[in-house]
Amino acid sequence: MSAVSTHNPSPIAVIGDGQLARMMQTAAVELGQPLRLLAGSPDSSAAQVIADITQGDYTNLDDLRRVCAGSRAVTFDHEHVPTEHLQALLADGHSVQPGPAALQHAQDKLVMRKRLREIGAPVPIFLPIESVDDARGFAEAVGGAVCLKARRGGYDGKGVWFPTPEELPDLVERLLADGVPLMAEKKVDLVRELSAMCARTPSGEVVAWPVIESVQRDGICVAAIAPAPDLPADVAARAQELATRIATELDVTGVLAVELFETRDGAGQPEISVNELAMRPHNTGHWTQDGCTTSQFEQHLRAVADMPLGSIEPTAPFTAMANTLGADEDPEMSLSDRCAEVWRRFPTAKFHWYGKGHRPGRKLGHVNITGTDAAATRRAAELAAGFIVSAVWADGYPKD
Repeated sequence: MSAVSTHNPSPIAVIGDGQLARMMQTAAVELGQPLRLLAGSPDSSAAQVIADITQGDYTNLDDLRRVCAGSRAVTFDHEHVPTEHLQALLADGHSVQPGPAALQHAQDKLVMRKRLREIGAPVPIFLPIESVDDARGFAEAVGGAVCLKARRGGYDGKGVWFPTPEELPDLVERLLADGVPLMAEKKVDLVRELSAMCARTPSGEVVAWPVIESVQRDGICVAAIAPAPDLPADVAARAQELATRIATELDVTGVLAVELFETRDGAGQPEISVNELAMRPHNTGHWTQDGCTTSQFEQHLRAVADMPLGSIEPTAPFTAMANTLGADEDPEMSLSDRCAEVWRRFPTAKFHWYGKGHRPGRKLGHVNITGTDAAATRRAAELAAGFIVSAVWADGYPKD
């Protein structure tokens, strides 16, 4: 009987202990690639499933150096590590993927907007807001259609405001007094939101997934449908090319999510413009776990380690992802019984759990469902997610 090799590659260090890092672990197991996690607490989402944990603070350079020691590459499940710390890790000789020069575009929305405009990417009209007069002048220039944003931080609808012209001065004055750096952009006449995702290696290989439709509610992504239904082929190709170009021009490595606005031009034809960038696996890419040959999590690890990238061929005509957001009250029916009820009705449903306790509105996990019809597949995923969090079928199933 031959001995089993115990040789393992050096670990990939992951900074951030949320659900994205947790789902990287599943892919890492299948790749034979160990992960080492910098975790804020031993019971965090990712720390529950990754064995090699360094407990510490991602804003502390000494903690970062500890987790990165001897690593094959360093990557992230968020973009909040201070830039000066990332530069120090680079100076130490670590392979930081993506690097600080790229990450700054995901950390500061104004930096991102300016750079995208430089490379000719479509973006809404924007302006840095440093005074109430700046805000008033911008509102006048765009006919009152103002979207005010915190330049740094903010997610799931936080750090974004849509004030009326009357509300704008007081809001800007208060936020600037609180030290919030601001920018404004023209509110677009939105048809829907799209997401174009790709992955890029340090050596320059890039692959792009099909463009998907992202469904938002109160600033939170509640569902995604892949591929985006009824999206003209030329627009889909344009979005994929845009994501690939942004990744290349900004030297992004790993997974890049380009969140897009779909609008209409004067002739009623579809147009796209960039909303946000995320340089890591992303909520709108969760469908790839069950609807694509290579998931975003596997692809991210391949990319940051500069391994050949995998096929992005879909495994079904349509895949829908729906987030399971905590209901106002946690149902008395056990989670296992709720899952069983969903599987009886939707046998293709696949659940992915984040190891988090119940809280109203909290992302507890997501469900993926594959199918042959976009509308029916989306409806099934949303019904399944709704039942999981409430133990009630939103459509009254089973009907008499």
